[in-house]
Formats: sequence, structure tokens, C-alpha cells
Amino acid sequence: MKITIVSGLSGSGKSIALNAFEDEGYYCIDNLPITLLETTVRELARNLPTGYENIALGIDARSGGRALEDLERILGVFRDQGFEVSLIYLQASEDVLIKRYSETRRKHPLTHTGLPLVEAIRAERDMMQAIAAFADLAIDTSRLNVHELSILVKERAPGDFDSGLSLLIQSFGFKHGIPLDTDFLFDLRCLPNPHWEPKLRPHTGLEPPIIDFLEQHEEVEQMYQSIRQFLDQWIPHFRSCNRSYVTLSVGCTGGRHRSVYMAERLAAHLRETLGERVHVKHRELR
Repeated sequence: MKITIVSGLSGSGKSIALNAFEDEGYYCIDNLPITLLETTVRELARNLPTGYENIALGIDARSGGRALEDLERILGVFRDQGFEVSLIYLQASEDVLIKRYSETRRKHPLTHTGLPLVEAIRAERDMMQAIAAFADLAIDTSRLNVHELSILVKERAPGDFDSGLSLLIQSFGFKHGIPLDTDFLFDLRCLPNPHWEPKLRPHTGLEPPIIDFLEQHEEVEQMYQSIRQFLDQWIPHFRSCNRSYVTLSVGCTGGRHRSVYMAERLAAHLRETLGERVHVKHRELR
């Protein structure tokens, strides 16, 4: 039985992620107190409802600080018992969380203590830092809608638990903010910028005019080879230590030209060894 823990900040999309797991055939329980986690898993391992093989459990800050600190130990116990365990942590920027609560008019779970919304969000983020630190996969949902988050969870999680490392390569623009959910970040702003060519500006790194422009410059090839050599050397080490997820972010100024081109090229190379477990996301292309 595979055990997936879905946790993170309130309003970041935990329920949406659990729904995605449910669509993939997981038996899901939301808002499970950590104090009941071991008992629940033990019971489900003995008597999982017919038709289910794996479980996904939602855990949030309402379990309390002491219980949250105990979660890592509990997951270690599950692994020692032979279960495959993964922890997915969802987060979003403060302004996005405030906007979501304003739009839905729902109460933040920590506001029952009398805290204003902003202070509740900050208190929860501090409380959840311990969990974020040992998560197998962190997803920043600030720029994802409901459908995009559901698709991302389905792409990266259910099938990949059976097949080893899942690698996400995402392009982004520095002027729109650095992604929160990344393991490795590469800055491409030193490379020639097609933005300054008026005829090239409307195109993206997916299109031949931008590809042709970038491939005329030796430093672009040097950057590609450097990142490729780094990944070729270190990705096998992540696979050998049973790491489930790695996120690689490549950024340029606007996130439409150089980073898109580089993300696609790196993905094409890595698919030669990782196949369909390599996913690409272009954050600024809508």
C-alpha cells in the first residue's frame, strides 16, 4: 500500500489535490488529525475498502504544533514497516492566499483564535515550516488554477510512485518572481536576449525564429552543455537514494524566450533516460 500525505497552507489547494488522487483511484481522507494517523493507517492496511490499493491523507495546521513536529517520525515508522510513503506540500504567496479567502469568504482555520487573516496566514506558515523542510514534493500554487493544479498532481504523483524519479523542468521570468517550489535554479539572463529584436519579440522559445536566434550564439550552447553535464552527473544520485521528485527551474527576464527554449532542450535530453517521467511547465506562457 502506498501512502501519500497531502499537506501545506490553508487555501493552497489541498482539497483539489486530494480530489485528483481520488480520481486516480486512491482512498482519500481529508483533515485527518496526526494523532489518529498511525491508527488510521494500521486499520486501512488491514481492511482497505474493496477496489482501493493506495491511500492519500490530508493533514493541516489544525493538528497543532506538537503533533506536526511528530509527523516526520511517524512517516519514518511507516517506511520501516514497508510502506511507500510520499509527502506533498502545497504553498502559495501571502497575497494570493488573502485574495482566495476574500473571494470565497471562507474563514482561515486559525482565525478562530482571534487572529486577523494576515496574521493567521503568517502564523500557519511558521507552524508548517517543519513539514515543508522534509516534503518530497513542494508545489507553489500561486499561479495555478483549479484545473492546472489537478493536472500537475496527476502528472507528477500517481504513476510516478511506481517508476522512480519524477523531474519537472519549469521556465519562468525573474521579473514575475522566483518560483518557491524548486530544487535547482539556473539564471539565463546573461545570454543574448531576443526581446531586443523587434521582429522576434512576439515569438516564444517554442518557435523557430527564437530557436534559430539562440542557436547562433556560442554562449547559449555553452550554458546548455554546462547545465546538461550537471544534471547528467547528479540526477543518477537522486535516483539511487530513492528521491521521488526533483524540480529544476530555468529563468530569464520575462520567461518567454531563453528559459522556454532551454527548458524544452533539457527536457528532450533527459527524456532519453527518464522517459515520460520528465515534465515541462512554462510558467509565463498562457
